[in-house]
Amino acid sequence: QVQLVESGGGLVQAGGSLRLSCAASGDTFRQYAMGWFRQAPGKEREFVATISWSGGNTYYANSVKGRFTISRDRAKNTVALQMNSLKAEDTAVYYCAAGSSMADTTTPDEYDYWGKGTQVTVSS
Repeated sequence: QVQLVESGGGLVQAGGSLRLSCAASGDTFRQYAMGWFRQAPGKEREFVATISWSGGNTYYANSVKGRFTISRDRAKNTVALQMNSLKAEDTAVYYCAAGSSMADTTTPDEYDYWGKGTQVTVSS
């Protein structure tokens, strides 16, 4: 069992930056890949970024590529999402997720554990 808690959300102006953090607890010794997803009201949950257990491999949605950076600190059991050049369309609840043996790390159903989310609102 893994528990995930997101933090760092808030209200920012378009063009600004925000850093989200996800703290993991429980069974943190397994080789979990980590991902960030987001969901706006009335929308499907959308893939944002993923990072491998080692942190050596990352993958981003085209909509955030070049603006967002995912990273992890295995010693602290945290994963971060640095969001720069924020746009109004980035407004959503952002969720941290963990999973293992995934066929597709961009698919929400492939993840085993989820945080409760943190709200990010970008004003225009």
